[in-house]
Amino acid sequence: MRVLLFVAIAMAALLPAQDAAKSSIAPDDQFVHKQFGSSCLMNPAAGAITADLNDDGIEDIVIPARCKDPMMDAGDNHYVVLDPYNAFYGFGDPKITTQFATADPANRDLVLLIIHGAGPEAWRASEPKQKFLILNLPYKQIQVKRLSLNKKKTVMAIYSIEAGEDQMTSAMFWDGKKYRYQPMGSSMQ
Repeated sequence: MRVLLFVAIAMAALLPAQDAAKSSIAPDDQFVHKQFGSSCLMNPAAGAITADLNDDGIEDIVIPARCKDPMMDAGDNHYVVLDPYNAFYGFGDPKITTQFATADPANRDLVLLIIHGAGPEAWRASEPKQKFLILNLPYKQIQVKRLSLNKKKTVMAIYSIEAGEDQMTSAMFWDGKKYRYQPMGSSMQ
């Protein structure tokens, strides 16, 4: 009986350690290639962030990246290409907006890769719930926190400080069908 009790306590002690090890797994370029194809690489200037973006109780991930040809691997890797930034301003068809030239060459090819997790492995699952590649958001930094849409509804949103002289801040959030862009204003520096 004591042996069984000892084994049960030892197993219980190991479970949190395994969960902590699993959660410390960070995505790398190999993971990005597997999920989004060979034209994408992680952006070394910004780190990945995990949160429950679609409010399903399962951890999702946002990976800042650079992609040379985002439309090329969409079919093979089962992700959706979205352009919420240009959609907010009236025209967000990624088949066309991928051809737009950026004013700043440093922002060329910047994308956000978003994976909605599935099951107990969340975003690490071999077949996640959904994958998105977000185009044309000129971010310098990103973070995830709650956004109040109205007095009753708050959602998790990806906040970004955008590249450019005006230091525009914006939020992007999941509306249940797609990601939407919302400008928040610029700093007064």
